[in-house]
Amino acid sequence: MNERAPDVASNTSGEPELSRSLRPRHISMITIGGIIGAGLFVGSSAAIAATGPAVVLSYALTGLLVLLVMRSVGEMAVALPHVRSFTDFTREGIGHWAGFVVGWLYWYFWVIVIPVEAIAGANIIKDWLPQLPTWAIGTGLMLAMTGVNLMSARSYGEFEFWFSSIKVSAIIVFILLSLAYLFGALGPHMSPPDLWAAHGGAMPKGPVAVVTAVTTIFFSMMGAEIATIAAAESPDPAKAVARMVSTVVWRIVIFYVSSLSLIVCIVPWQDIKPGISPFILAMNAIHVPYAGLIMTVIILTAVLSCLNSSFYVVSRVLFALARHGDAPHWLVQVNKRHVPARSVYIGTVAGLLGIVAQQLAPDTVFTFLVNASGALIVVIYMATCVAQIRLRFARIRAGVPPVGVQMWLFPWASYAVILAMGLVLVAMALNEDMNSQFWASLLSIAAAIVAYWVVNLYKGKR
Repeated sequence: MNERAPDVASNTSGEPELSRSLRPRHISMITIGGIIGAGLFVGSSAAIAATGPAVVLSYALTGLLVLLVMRSVGEMAVALPHVRSFTDFTREGIGHWAGFVVGWLYWYFWVIVIPVEAIAGANIIKDWLPQLPTWAIGTGLMLAMTGVNLMSARSYGEFEFWFSSIKVSAIIVFILLSLAYLFGALGPHMSPPDLWAAHGGAMPKGPVAVVTAVTTIFFSMMGAEIATIAAAESPDPAKAVARMVSTVVWRIVIFYVSSLSLIVCIVPWQDIKPGISPFILAMNAIHVPYAGLIMTVIILTAVLSCLNSSFYVVSRVLFALARHGDAPHWLVQVNKRHVPARSVYIGTVAGLLGIVAQQLAPDTVFTFLVNASGALIVVIYMATCVAQIRLRFARIRAGVPPVGVQMWLFPWASYAVILAMGLVLVAMALNEDMNSQFWASLLSIAAAIVAYWVVNLYKGKR
């Protein structure tokens, strides 16, 4: 009879260790939860309004880009099973300085997400409880997710499992209802070709709009890498990441491409306005009762899922930085459930400060903090792909046999991904609505580089 996998990793160095309590079903749903968020349910409206029905091609292109990034991550995870943090792949492939800079930038990216998602959730709940102030609701949501993450890695995994299950179930039901509608089971309707012809065709904004939409869509699809962080707390991290990489493609197709394809076949694209969920419009067209309320609950679930994951990510990344001496060593300590509780608390404090900044100076301090994280994930993904190229060439020079998961069409596909993300940054710099994020993010990168220099100067004098 097979023995149950241990909940705590073995450790011979005497250093505190995280648990190994996450199971395959947790990792699977964490992967899905990382991809499906409010960016799909609400953010897709802006892309559809800017592109038209051809937005489906934009999502397919973006999905391919994300898939290739995750394939790079999968290769490194299998080749380097000792690496326990997504950001440490850059440390292995580029150098200690890259691990420091990318680690802190990734931490900053997700710590800003905490107050953003808490405020988003508070705004939804305030419609039901108007007597409560937004800051109080947001604080309550953060404290609730803090409690979840302090309990254990498995508690985080269980919450994410059910959050993701709700999102997945909602999309599957939506797809089935949409197909029934399009095949005439729910009454007569205009055929998709006629619908498109009546509103400027399938590509009303031209092919350039299809490509430029990738810039905004990219940010709605990021988050799949969270599963690589969670995998470190599973019994077999390399196997968990390999499984995640192999299933990312069909998840992107089902949850993004399929659902949005159905939306543009049901709703005239000109009726979709930025900020209004296109899913609600499609459900209203299908005559689903209480469509608005149903989608509001699902969107709230997506927000809470992201908030839950944000606490998890910032605590584990800070723990990894402390292990490498890039953060105070006292952050390495874990509680009796093998959770880096101190790092969780720091995420809570940062979130509370974010809510205070939003209340006191929403158009200055808070806006700057959000903008300063805008382009960071693109830079982090680029650094990850550079690390994959360097590590792959190093294995080739050393004559190491190929690993089970490898980047396709190496090195050209890897180069293409880096070039594509570079073009995303250029597009951000040239876009009037996004250039403030680009330049503010450069300040964040410069601050992280200066911090590395200062920390190493301090270490040298000790």
